[in-house]
Amino acid sequence: MKRRTRKSTYFPCKLDNLKQDVTKQFFNGSPDVAAKTVNTQHDKLLIIYMDYLVLEKEVQTNIISKAQGAKQLDYDTLKSSIPVTDIIELKTLNEIGSAMLEGYVILYTEKSQTCLAIPAPRIDQRKPEKAETESLIFGPRISFSESIDTNMNFIHKRLDTPTLAVEKFIVGDTIPSEVRLVYLSDIANDEAIQEMRSRLNSLKIDDAMESSALTQFIEDNSYSIFPQFLVTELPDRFCYSLKEGRVGLLVDKSPSGIIAPVSFFSFFQTTEDVYTRWNMGAFIRLMRIIAMILSITLTPTYVAALTYHYEIIPDALLVSLGHSRTRVPFPPLLEALILEFLIELIREAGARLPTKVGQTMGIVGGIVIGQAVVQAGFTSNILIIIVALSALASFTTPSYLMGSAIRIIRFPLMLFAGFWGFIGLIFSFAFIAIHLVKQRSLNFPYFVPIYPFQPRDFNNSFIRLPFLWSTKRAYSNRPKQIRRFPKPKR
Repeated sequence: MKRRTRKSTYFPCKLDNLKQDVTKQFFNGSPDVAAKTVNTQHDKLLIIYMDYLVLEKEVQTNIISKAQGAKQLDYDTLKSSIPVTDIIELKTLNEIGSAMLEGYVILYTEKSQTCLAIPAPRIDQRKPEKAETESLIFGPRISFSESIDTNMNFIHKRLDTPTLAVEKFIVGDTIPSEVRLVYLSDIANDEAIQEMRSRLNSLKIDDAMESSALTQFIEDNSYSIFPQFLVTELPDRFCYSLKEGRVGLLVDKSPSGIIAPVSFFSFFQTTEDVYTRWNMGAFIRLMRIIAMILSITLTPTYVAALTYHYEIIPDALLVSLGHSRTRVPFPPLLEALILEFLIELIREAGARLPTKVGQTMGIVGGIVIGQAVVQAGFTSNILIIIVALSALASFTTPSYLMGSAIRIIRFPLMLFAGFWGFIGLIFSFAFIAIHLVKQRSLNFPYFVPIYPFQPRDFNNSFIRLPFLWSTKRAYSNRPKQIRRFPKPKR
């Protein structure tokens, strides 16, 4: 329970001294420290706790009343008199302060060599709700909550197996947070487990904050725009990944879980692909990948074609393009940058506003501003269509982090297309491909199954085959048990 490094207070000491030391030295004189002196049959008893962290009714009913009726105020007598488990003995001021922050009630009598800590935490939890960021049509829609105990309950209900392994870590020197490493011991790769352990143990940070923030401390390349760990708010997807041989992390006070190792194509998959029929799941997966490619290529291709490569445009379309651009005073690059920036402004404003207002803002704002900029001569009708298609295509990415990365990539691609045409585009795509090939996720290849080439993993990346043909887990995860179930005989 070690949390902070402060001067220790050794027992025995006077009740008033202990009260003063705890309040001033550890909690900086906080008014939330409740201290009560209770007269018992044998001696005075000091009770200290944080007012907003414990249940007042629990303190009055199960602690104070039972302590007053105890024959003696020693450890063994109080432990048998108070109907609460996990009672511990504390010897230093540092231990007392740490226990109070976890919802313990401290009991102490003068001349005693130790004090007792009795758990009575107030746990304010919101009810499980429907997932908002990762919406589904088929399958469980419940999301993680901010309580790590509730989240572990979700995991145990879905993975009712003795091979489910859970390891506890404390991350953060100033504000410690509990982190759970979760995996299936008979499936997960030992190298991945050990690597995750090593990264968590070597962390020297003041606060883990949240799951998305923690990934930035333990990922392989913090300078890359592409996420290397998958963050999900769906317990169902979390458990499915564990069954595939991956490892997971749960952070206390965070409503999402971390999955690793993952590949670039993992961010375009959902558990909904598995719940639907195989042919529909395969079509949707391929559609997402094609939409991602269109999202980053449509606008840069428009800029490159109108700036340097008019010859690739069909004659009929070239006439229409020339007519729509007669009133536009900007070059294609500046025109595209202005419109893409406006789209991003509308998208961000809609995300920050309340849900109903945000939806109205997105629809009305897009229609009104789009019509206005065309009539004002700031852009052409064709570019409005292209930018709208690019924005729609980016929304098909299930992962918000990967969708944001794709949105940002479009801007440097447009700059390269505007300065060097298709040569600049080819150079940009080559740079992105090399970067993805070199990228790692928990020391596992990131661009698998393209590189290293693993055609056996196409079923777990690009397409989805019938269950009768999907008897094996992805080779790229290096699971201990590669086979999910025996191949059916027909």
